[in-house]
Amino acid sequence: MEKTDCNRKLLEVATQLFSERGLHGVSIRELSQAAGTSISMISYHFGSKEGLYSAVLQQQFACFAEIHAIRQRVSDPVEMVESYLRWTFRRHRDNPYLLRFYTSELTNPTAFFSTLVMPVIDEVIVIMAQAIEEGKRQQKFREDVDPTNAALALAGMVNYFFLSSLATENLISHSPERDEELVQQYLKIFTSGVGAS
Repeated sequence: MEKTDCNRKLLEVATQLFSERGLHGVSIRELSQAAGTSISMISYHFGSKEGLYSAVLQQQFACFAEIHAIRQRVSDPVEMVESYLRWTFRRHRDNPYLLRFYTSELTNPTAFFSTLVMPVIDEVIVIMAQAIEEGKRQQKFREDVDPTNAALALAGMVNYFFLSSLATENLISHSPERDEELVQQYLKIFTSGVGAS
């Protein structure tokens, strides 16, 4: 197996196995066997099992960097919320293992949480809180809204849609064709609430 193919194959099988069982639930032998290579190739390419897990996390959470490009492109606070929702739906659709790593690291953090996971999540929440604060200044959002709490509520709303998909498949369609409809629905819930005026 070529070195680049070996590297790619190790990342591919490690992503699947680590997403299912976490860092400590997968042995280095299982990883090498699933990749069809020797244990020494894990050391060669990644240094250790932990190094391979770190590489998988970096690969999974790299998509979060797009929030900066969205923020540069979008200045209106309400449009920023809509863009965030659309991006989050796409992020989960394009990265089917991301939510497993996301929830696993939040509930059972590894040594990599503080360096690889927390910073990217913090960045997104801070950027969204800044957009909501700007919306308050423009009187597009209520004056009594705490921007950080609102950003967390927004993230929770859309992330829980994917997190609960198995439990809610009989209640709501999780088809990708409905994503834009849900973006608009969540935008209305976030900006207008559910109370009758």
